[in-house]
Amino acid sequence: MASERSNGTIIKVSGPLVVARGLSGSRMFEMVKVGVLGLFGEIIEIRGDQYSIQVYEETEDIAPGQPVVPTGVPLSAELGPGLLKSIYDGVQRPLDKLMATYGEFIVRGAESPALDREKKWDFTPVVAVGTEVEAGDILGTVPETALITHKVLLPPGLAGKVTEIKAGSFTVEEKVAVIKDAQGVSHTITMLQKWPVRIPRPINHKLPPVKPLLTGQRIIDTLFPVAKGGTACVPGPFGSGKTVVQHQLAKWADADIVIFIGCGERGNEMTDVLLEFPELTDPKSGRPIMERTVLVANTSNMPVAAREASVFTGITMAEYYRDQGFSVALMADSTSRWAEAMREMSGRLEEMPGDEGYPAYLASRLAAFYERAGLVIALGKDGRESSVTIIGAVSPAGGDLSEPVTQSTLRVTKVFWGLDDQLAFQRHFPAINWLSSYSLYLDVTDPWYDAEVHATWSKNRRQAMILLKKEADLQELVRLVGLDSLGSADRLILESARLIREDYLNQSAFDDVDTFSSLRKQALMLETILAFHQGIEKRLAGGLDLAPFLNLPVTEDISRAKLIPEKDLDSRFADLRKKIEDALEAAARNANK
Repeated sequence: MASERSNGTIIKVSGPLVVARGLSGSRMFEMVKVGVLGLFGEIIEIRGDQYSIQVYEETEDIAPGQPVVPTGVPLSAELGPGLLKSIYDGVQRPLDKLMATYGEFIVRGAESPALDREKKWDFTPVVAVGTEVEAGDILGTVPETALITHKVLLPPGLAGKVTEIKAGSFTVEEKVAVIKDAQGVSHTITMLQKWPVRIPRPINHKLPPVKPLLTGQRIIDTLFPVAKGGTACVPGPFGSGKTVVQHQLAKWADADIVIFIGCGERGNEMTDVLLEFPELTDPKSGRPIMERTVLVANTSNMPVAAREASVFTGITMAEYYRDQGFSVALMADSTSRWAEAMREMSGRLEEMPGDEGYPAYLASRLAAFYERAGLVIALGKDGRESSVTIIGAVSPAGGDLSEPVTQSTLRVTKVFWGLDDQLAFQRHFPAINWLSSYSLYLDVTDPWYDAEVHATWSKNRRQAMILLKKEADLQELVRLVGLDSLGSADRLILESARLIREDYLNQSAFDDVDTFSSLRKQALMLETILAFHQGIEKRLAGGLDLAPFLNLPVTEDISRAKLIPEKDLDSRFADLRKKIEDALEAAARNANK
């Protein structure tokens, strides 16, 4: 009980680590107020009467002898209407409210509730008085934004009969319903829930992922898809485009809700996100994309301890919307800086270091985060199917993928989008290396693509990968003996693979048309390139030489196919296929003369 706890006294300060004595009754991961400023802190180690506390703010001017006051509760996220369109720091303080109150820099010890306590929300009940309800059942709905209808759920661990419920406008703290449990105890229900961020929210059960998370990025959707409810890792050296990839996914992925966590990001990159996202338009509805987005901004100049909190705060909000039946995509950029924060705190705790100084529990802490992804049946009688997909960027020092954070991440994720700085220097974006990347979801996503998009989708994907791998082998040979030593069939492979690389996999995030490709467009583009390859291959088998088919003007039309608007796909691609066939026939006739 909170009343059994006693205040403590600081005996040591080591950067973000504060050691206190006298906090009898306090427990692991309990939140405390540190020093005369009342800074946010969390108990992370207890040795006898000594309590080690990681402080989520700068500890300048904190000194031994100052008080530590326990709160009796763990670090928890506030959940309810109003999360969407918000921008929080790592411990869920609303940055816009803090700026309005304190100015452009956060004052240490500043507090502000995550959810607005004054704003009223229109609550519409969906159950009546006398209804038996269980944990996770929907009690009512709230129009949170124009895109998302928020569902007010009965909290986990509670069941009973509705004895009171009413429609109207309420703040998140006002009573909307009363539930009487089996013991006859009445519980007041508000729209505000609080949940400890380190504890996964309960579900009925997990399902195997079967449907891909569609991103509009051709190299991802076609070659290395991630399933809804799956996990993906995006490692790459500095300047290889990790942040651009994650921004594109946040903008275009077909998730209902997007949670973007800037975990230790450079300030200028996080500024780009904060300025750009409010200006973006959701492609499906035409509404601002912020109406289905939550941003967590924890930049590299903020206290390191808050980096770890930020990812758990973000995943807790993602699970809350998952429980309502939504598909959620969570982007964490980057988990390397989160791991660096753990390494610093572990060093200050004088724990035994593991590989490269990281704590021995690095792998288990990463797994605990990624395992909270999944396609699930949420709590509640209606069996809502929903998902959380986690895509984490990793920033290995010097691009060394053998370092501990990358390797620990690869053990628990099933998609690897390996970014290549050489591709980035060549202005090839997304700079995902098609030879080193992989997806372990292909066995489950290929049948979906074949049934829902195009009957030969998986066949065409495999053919494209064969051409790309053969090209890599032939490039080694060309460097040794020269292009002229290759036969016509091999030179055709080089030409067709070039079209796939430059005109299909290369995609501009800054072109209004090319930034997003529907699955229909992707299928038509790849089918057209392969039809060009197979058309020439057939004529080579008939005894013709490759020379007449090289540098045909129609290849320029193939290159520009990525710029065909979505509304003109069928007619324009039909015209392009006819133009290709006519050009090949004309070249064959000229070769026979």
